Amino acid sequence: MKLELYKDAVLMCDVPEHRLNRGDIVKLVDHHIAPDGTEGYSIEVFNALGDTIAVTAVSTTALEPLREDEILCARLMTS
Repeated sequence: MKLELYKDAVLMCDVPEHRLNRGDIVKLVDHHIAPDGTEGYSIEVFNALGDTIAVTAVSTTALEPLREDEILCARLMTS
């Protein structure tokens, strides 16, 4: 599935090395081969104030587009 760059998407898996959880909202920055050798994206993740907290790459299977029946929420970052 090809996702549109510079749009938000939903992370579908935990990325513990960056303290990211399934359901977190990410910004799609670039489309390329992911670290595991599959098709993927570079993502940027922001805190609630808009500060960048992580930039990493994930496989396309780790992402889904946002849907109109979803509601955004805030969570505390865990260590």
